[in-house]
Amino acid sequence: MSPPSGQRHAEQPARLLPSFAVVIPMFNEEAGAEACVRRVCAELLKLPHRTRLIVVNDGSRDHTGEILSRLAASEPRLLPIAHAGNRGYGAALHTGAARACQEGLDYVLFMDSDLTNDPADIPRFAAAMERGYEVIKATRYSQGGSVAGVPAYRVWISRVGNAVARLLFRLPVRDCTNGFRAIRTALLMRMDLKENRFPVILEELYWSKYLARTYGEVPVTLTNRSAGQRPTSFAYRPTVFWSYLRYPLQACIGLKPERRKKP
Repeated sequence: MSPPSGQRHAEQPARLLPSFAVVIPMFNEEAGAEACVRRVCAELLKLPHRTRLIVVNDGSRDHTGEILSRLAASEPRLLPIAHAGNRGYGAALHTGAARACQEGLDYVLFMDSDLTNDPADIPRFAAAMERGYEVIKATRYSQGGSVAGVPAYRVWISRVGNAVARLLFRLPVRDCTNGFRAIRTALLMRMDLKENRFPVILEELYWSKYLARTYGEVPVTLTNRSAGQRPTSFAYRPTVFWSYLRYPLQACIGLKPERRKKP
């Protein structure tokens, strides 16, 4: 029988536990920025691991940057980084991951700023990191996972899309499109990711198929954005579907990802 979590941590010095950064991109999130930072920091403070919260303000035109600067004075684990202009979700994640690498952190844990990903699940990711998985994906579609408050048509599209991606990737991942995920920093830095938008989630899995050896899953409940927050920028258009689908298709036919040629 495994020892209780607290006892395991008590017996294992923090320097032997995997360290990680939670990386969160924000764009015009003044309505929920403080609640997000406070809740994530509260979870990180419960853990014995060396951790950081890296928030990338991706060119916000509201008061998001001011809020993050104020919070940094009272939340020692918070590290805000700002882009001068809006460069996109993928670019913000790349900036945060690069900083995590500079900080010497073992893992990068990506999550959204709107609290549709519950910060209370962070310790479950930390436990999976302790087990040594290289890629750890949150899953809505396995035992213990669920979706709450999300429109039925979006759930249906997600389920169908994930079934197709799973079939094509042939990876032990049941929720390929979930953006709540952790990756070993060293592995992530070997990926030459080109996407600046949400399809970077699938591009990561495409690279992982050829670089990663172990995968873990964390069942979670995904919720919808609250009424007071900025509406999601995700759009259901044919071009968007193709931007996601092309990565599992390339993996299916055995086309390996390539690094960009240096000028």
